[in-house]
Amino acid sequence: MKKLNLAGKKVLVTGADGFIGSHLVEALLAYGCDVRSFVYYNSFNSWGWLDSLPVDVVKGLDVFAGDIRDPHGVELAMQGCDVVFHLAALIAIPFSYHSPDSYVDTNIKGTLNVLQAAKKLNVERVLITSTSEVYGTAQYAPIDEKHPFQGQSPYSATKIGADRLAESFYRSFQTPVTIVRPFNTYGPRQSARAVIPTIITQLLLGATELKLGSLKPTRDFNYVKDTAQGFIALAGCDSAVGKEVNIATNSEISVGDIAQVLIDELNPSAKIVTEDDRLRPDASEVFRLIGDNSLITSLTGWAPEYDIRRGLQDTIQWFKEPENLNRYKAWLYNI
Repeated sequence: MKKLNLAGKKVLVTGADGFIGSHLVEALLAYGCDVRSFVYYNSFNSWGWLDSLPVDVVKGLDVFAGDIRDPHGVELAMQGCDVVFHLAALIAIPFSYHSPDSYVDTNIKGTLNVLQAAKKLNVERVLITSTSEVYGTAQYAPIDEKHPFQGQSPYSATKIGADRLAESFYRSFQTPVTIVRPFNTYGPRQSARAVIPTIITQLLLGATELKLGSLKPTRDFNYVKDTAQGFIALAGCDSAVGKEVNIATNSEISVGDIAQVLIDELNPSAKIVTEDDRLRPDASEVFRLIGDNSLITSLTGWAPEYDIRRGLQDTIQWFKEPENLNRYKAWLYNI
C-alpha cells in the first residue's frame, strides 16, 4: 500500500491552540514533522493550550496567529506546507443555539478558505475535521460512514456543510482531501463545555450535587492521544484520499454510567442532579453514538490503545494538578 511519509514534511495544524489540536501538534513533532501551528489571534498573545507545553518546546514552535475566517491569512499560513490538518472550528453545541451565524462563518467559510488555499498551493494532503454529531442519533449501530446525516443542532449542520464542501473539492478539483470524523474525544486540556471535564472538575472541587443534563445519551469516547494518532495514520494513507473516515472505538457508555464511574472514583457521596438549563431541546439531543472503526482499521491498521478506564485515569491525574484544575470554573454551566 502506497503511503505518504510525513516525517520531515512541513505541516500546518489549524486550531493548534485547542484541545485536540495541541495534542496533535505534540504527536506530529514526535513523529518528526516540521509543524506550523495556526492559532486564533488575540491581543494577549495567548497560544491557548500550546502555552502549557514545556518551555523549550514552546520557544521552538512555528506559530502563525490569525483568523480562520480570513482567506488571506489562511493562504499565507499555508504557504510552503505539504500537509494541512484543519481542526479550527466552533464546536460547543449549546453556544450554536445562541450564535449560529458565528458557526457558519467559522466552520463553513473557514473550511472553504482552507480548501481554496490548498487547491491554489497544490498541497499534498488536506485533513478536514468532521464530527460524529453529523450522524445525529444512530439509526443503526454501530455507525459506519454510510450512515445518513442529520443536522440536529446548528453546530452539526455547519459541520455537514463543511464536509460536503470538502467532498466537492475532491470531486471537482481532485484536491487530496480526507474527511476525518472523530467520535467523542476526551482527555487532558478538554474544555469545560464537554461532559467529562464537567464531571471531573465538579467532583474534584468537592461538589455533593453533580449538576448534569440528560443522563441517557450514549457516546463512543476516544482518548485524545488515540485521536491524534488516527489523524496521523490517515494523513499518511494514500487510500484514504477522497474518503470520510470514522475514528471510533466500537463501544459506548451512557452519560449516567460514566458519571457514576467518576463519582465512585472521586467522591462516592456525590449525587447527580439534572438541571433543565443543561438539557438540549428534545429533537436536538443525540441519544446514541457508537462508531464503526472497521474502515480506518482496514486502511491504516489504527486501533485505540486506551480503554475508557485507562483514559479516565490519565485524565483525572491531569485535572488533579492545581495549575490545571484552577483554569476551570466548575461552579458555572459552560456553554
